[in-house]
Formats: sequence, structure tokens, C-alpha cells
Amino acid sequence: MRRGMPSMALVEHEFGAAQPPRRVVVQARDLHGWDSSLLILVAGIDELCKERGIPAERSGLPDGLTRLIELAETVPENTDAREPPAPSSWLERLGTAAINLNHAAGESLDFLGAVTLSFANLLRHKARYRYSDLLEVVQQCGADALGIVTLISYLVGIILAFMGAVQLQQFGASLYVADLVGIGIVREMGAMMTAIIMAGRTGAAFAARLGSMKVNQEIDALTTMGISPMDFLVLRRVMALILMMPLLCMYADFVGIMGSATIGQDAGDFAVHVSARDDSRSWFWRPRRRSVQGHRVRRADRLCRLPPGSPVR
Repeated sequence: MRRGMPSMALVEHEFGAAQPPRRVVVQARDLHGWDSSLLILVAGIDELCKERGIPAERSGLPDGLTRLIELAETVPENTDAREPPAPSSWLERLGTAAINLNHAAGESLDFLGAVTLSFANLLRHKARYRYSDLLEVVQQCGADALGIVTLISYLVGIILAFMGAVQLQQFGASLYVADLVGIGIVREMGAMMTAIIMAGRTGAAFAARLGSMKVNQEIDALTTMGISPMDFLVLRRVMALILMMPLLCMYADFVGIMGSATIGQDAGDFAVHVSARDDSRSWFWRPRRRSVQGHRVRRADRLCRLPPGSPVR
């Protein structure tokens, strides 16, 4: 007792061991003072002994503590007297959701304003942060994320190419699989998948790091020393994301198109060539189908674009 009250978790662990105790005896000969915590502990031990059928002896307890335990056992808890919480109305739930949304929007605006002020301090050369930490965060956002970006983008390109080829072959329009994949990845899927990966991977890592610093009072220590946490912690992370996101998006577009080209080579009998049409829309790698029908379609398309009176070759 001098070293502290033993916890109920330790007692439950001993009761749940491979060889549980056959008998429990509470010794309190040298006990000179006690409070309600001892009462709760002894009552919990008695409850565990009753559940497991283990005999318990508490004859060595003080008389006052014994009388309190007997009184608690004589008058059991009336569980029927508890009233379940009344369900809230839809108006109350709607108001609570609106209040929470307003609070979250206010916090987001506060964070955006603080980041803007930090960038203003950066432009005025008043922001205090370490360049070595910025390079470390850039590596975490860029080079360390290439593996997962490569995997996801490659798989997305394969899936788009396969689904497009299967459906367009039914209409004899396999030639447009390249347009489907290129436009879909470059305009939509590449940037969206990269953003999801960065939010789930890098954003979670940032949140965990800053949260641990908040719990350990490291952010309060920076404020005490007169260093802005936004400049020292948040600014370099935002700068690293701004620098790395465009590069990762372009890399994801390239890998996705290469994944679609793999499907074209293996399953769709496509050959990869660089297309440079006059409408400047097919600047990406374009799979061309090697067949007589595809040659006729391209020749007809070229003839339709010739001005009137031009010689046909």
C-alpha cells in the first residue's frame, strides 16, 4: 500500500493466468489509514472471485471497511432505475451538425490565414525555419513516395486500357483506346490518384508527427522560445507539397500511360508510336493498331483532310 494501490488490471491478469489462484486472502494487519480506493479494490476482487468461483477471505480488514462492503453487498444496484437516453430529434441533430460544420470551417479559415501570413513572412525573409528540415520533408514528399505512386498509377493505366479495349472492340473502335487512356489519365486520374496517395500517406505522416509534438508539449516550447510553430513546422511542409505535387502528377501520368501501353502490346496487339496530329490533342504516346482495317481508316482520315483538287498519293 505504501508503493501505491494495485490496479484492477493487474488483479484481472493474475486471475486470468494459466494457473489461477485457488483462494484469495486479503491481509490488512499493518494498515493504519484507508480511503474509498481500497473499498473499490476489495469490492472488485470479491466480484471477480464470485464470477470464477474462488473463495475469498477478508477477515483481516478493518471493521469500518468490512461494514461498508457488507452494506454495498446488501443493497445491490437497481439497474432498472436507469433511464435510457432519449433519442434526439432530427432538428437537434441538424443543429448539432450545423454547429460542428461552422466550427470546422472556422478552424480551416484560421489555418489558411496563418499559412498565408507565414508565406508573407517568407517573402519578406522573416520566416524562421531550417533549410535542412525543408530538404528532408521534400525527400519524404517526393522520392519516398515514388514507389506507391508508381504502383497505383501503373495499375490504373492497365485497368483503363483493358476496360476500354474490351468495350471499344465490340464497336470496331479500338483505335480510340489511346485517346481514352491518355485523356483519362492526363486530365483526371493521374492528378486525382496522386492527390489521394499524398493525402493518405504524407498527410497522415504529417498529422501523426505534429500530433505527437503537441502531446509532448514541443509546440508549446517553440511558442515559449518566441518561434512561430507555423513558420517552423507547417511552412516547410506546405512548401514541400507545393514543389513535389506537380512533379509527382507528371510522373503518375507517364507511368499510367506506360501501363496502358503494356496492355496494348500484350493483349490488344498495339504498337506504341509518338502521334503529332494537326489538332494538337494527341501529344501523348499513342498505341496504333497494326491491321489492314486500321491502315484503311488512317488513309481515309488523311484523304478527308486534303484540300479540294490535291493529288492523291
